[in-house]
Amino acid sequence: QVQLVESGGGLVQPGGSLRLSCAASGNIFSLYVMAWYRQAPGKQRELVATITPGGSTNYADAVQGRFTISRDNARKTMYMQMNSLKPDDTAVYYCKARRPIISGPDYWGQGTQVTVSS
Repeated sequence: QVQLVESGGGLVQPGGSLRLSCAASGNIFSLYVMAWYRQAPGKQRELVATITPGGSTNYADAVQGRFTISRDNARKTMYMQMNSLKPDDTAVYYCKARRPIISGPDYWGQGTQVTVSS
């Protein structure tokens, strides 16, 4: 019922910046809790940041102060501004959507590659 498409990944030098976008289909984007996850080769997928329908945010310790998650409900798009990027940030970044209801399903995008390398 919900389709998510990430974009904005690429190659950047350490200390550089990127902005990721996640465009959503459907008619109830504003009701979903949204999140960014990332997964590096050989590692488990990890939660990076979340944002509620009302705009409350939470961040993983590893990105606190460097990444900023946001959403534009009118455009049905979630963003993540990534500054001061480090090689350890290299991963495929995925967006996720979930309605905050009992037994609500998770919806995932296909991911966008972020590579931080000099």
